[in-house]
Amino acid sequence: MLEAHYILRKPLLTEKTTKSMEDANVYCFEVDRRATKDDIKAAVEAAYGVKVVKINTQVRKGGARRFKYGSVAESSWKRAMVRIAEGDAIELF
Repeated sequence: MLEAHYILRKPLLTEKTTKSMEDANVYCFEVDRRATKDDIKAAVEAAYGVKVVKINTQVRKGGARRFKYGSVAESSWKRAMVRIAEGDAIELF
């Protein structure tokens, strides 16, 4: 079992995720690939003190990047979209 600060790596802040925060109360995080939905739920509730309603996860495949000295493979990473209860909010800034 991983601790909360190891599971939640960083919040993902893009235009799309910011809109979903305002409209649907859904927050996106980059999480550890070994973490399960139960681990992510416990980590978010412990770190931010909110009630988690639903979690969707994706494993994003890393691609190849070309540099002048050759090609480098990026590693895959896991994204979690966390819906929290109505009335709760997470202060990210």
